[in-house]
Amino acid sequence: MTTNELERGRWNDEHWVAAWPKRERMTDAVTAFVLDAAALRSGERVLDVGCGGGHTSLAAAQAVGAEGAVVGGDISTQLTTLAQSRAAEAGVANVEFNAVDMQVDQVAGGPFDVAISQFGVMFFDEPQTAFANIRAHLRPGGRLAFACWQPVECNAWFFGRAIASLVPPPPPPAPGKSPTGPFSLADPEQTTALLRAAGFEEVQCSPHELAVDVPRDAVVDVAQLAFLGVSAENLDAAETAVNDYMEQFAVGGEQLRLPLAFQVFEAVNP
Repeated sequence: MTTNELERGRWNDEHWVAAWPKRERMTDAVTAFVLDAAALRSGERVLDVGCGGGHTSLAAAQAVGAEGAVVGGDISTQLTTLAQSRAAEAGVANVEFNAVDMQVDQVAGGPFDVAISQFGVMFFDEPQTAFANIRAHLRPGGRLAFACWQPVECNAWFFGRAIASLVPPPPPPAPGKSPTGPFSLADPEQTTALLRAAGFEEVQCSPHELAVDVPRDAVVDVAQLAFLGVSAENLDAAETAVNDYMEQFAVGGEQLRLPLAFQVFEAVNP
């Protein structure tokens, strides 16, 4: 059975990936929190898990300096290509990107001093296996720092409730697999237990909240609604429902002020 089959399809769908730079306008607000938890030092080697378009990797590359190095890994070939082009455009030489599944694949360049992730670790269908694989890439004493969302009820910006009646339910996970998605690591106690089961120690979780101002299409657009399973005949109704729901966050024109509730986990490879 192919690992992470659902997410592999999602993150290699051209319409989903094309919208990603819009989504980054929301998620990049969290980068400073991830890097603060990672406490990167000059000369360190960093693995960025689920690196997406590479913004966090590029920030980490600046933090570790020319003597350090950053390797970004993501299941999306299109996003790693975007990340590579961004690094080339910025003239950043101490970062590279690989299209890999960090649940099972090995990445060259280790052992790493630190593994980081900004909303990139919630999409593993065997999360304990994935975190054990990430830990295997770290040197003894190596650090892990990642951001994931707090529970959906703490994140009112998530529009799923507005279109629940228009979207088919997700298929149940295959035997031995876990549900994936943005809120799969939302329970701090369960995620702490998961990290310990994968062999990490000194697990800590810090909750955070902040508000970000973004354009309306940073959260959802018609192409994303279609990808989520809204039928063609229901697209107009879904778009209206989402626009009405998001109006509570409007701050003028096409801008939204979104309250984000996320958490940053830290752990150590013994």
